Amino acid sequence: MTIALRKQLRQQSLPEISFGPFRFLEALPWLVMAAAMRVIAFGGGAVAFPAIVVASIAVLHAFLVVAQRSIELNDGQTNLGELEFTEQFRLSRAVLWRIALLMFAAGCALLAAGFTSFAPHMMNGLDGMAFDQWTNIGKFWSAMVAALVLLMIVDAERNHGQVSFVRALAEFARRGLWVGAAVVVLGAVYLGLGLGQGWVRSAIWNFWQVSSSSQFIKNLIYFVFIFSFAMLRLWITLLILTWGLKQSYLRSGGA
Repeated sequence: MTIALRKQLRQQSLPEISFGPFRFLEALPWLVMAAAMRVIAFGGGAVAFPAIVVASIAVLHAFLVVAQRSIELNDGQTNLGELEFTEQFRLSRAVLWRIALLMFAAGCALLAAGFTSFAPHMMNGLDGMAFDQWTNIGKFWSAMVAALVLLMIVDAERNHGQVSFVRALAEFARRGLWVGAAVVVLGAVYLGLGLGQGWVRSAIWNFWQVSSSSQFIKNLIYFVFIFSFAMLRLWITLLILTWGLKQSYLRSGGA
């Protein structure tokens, strides 16, 4: 079913129902899946690599959901909400392998330059869009990766779903002033979020040690902590990047 046909059918069907504040939680199931796969991958073994792939796709799906809402909040238009799950999966898969090659190349470049301690963190660039990176350079790297993912998604909409890293990179260079500024701001925000998340994590750890609450309550608090920061990080990521992209269009006369 094509996007145009789905639009026509939706116009002839029931009026669209708004879920209000719940729209801000649409990405939560994907983040839960990503977190579960990260735990499995951390355990190592034969399932580690497939778990990393599934976690990355889940993060990209969450990114797509929030990107749609963020673009709409910035008065933009997008067809992301019209995509079926199979179309979303194909888009996520196409973006994933291109970004994976970029992260691998960046890691190899740092290894060749002698920065052996930083190189592995380049492979967490995609993961860092929703979950905390452990290094400062990794936080800014995740901001850059997020910008390229957004530009690939926007470009794919214009080109009948065909993803191109080269076109996205060219668009980044073209709109480098505003999009680049948004990446720098986002990296700085990631630094602040990392500090805040560390403080809250320490407070929760202390609570676990001294509290007489049930294990269910303790687990619930940790669950809320993990996914509140993941949702906050993802929303801040898209709001900053889409605002920067919007400004680049406005300042260039829409070109």
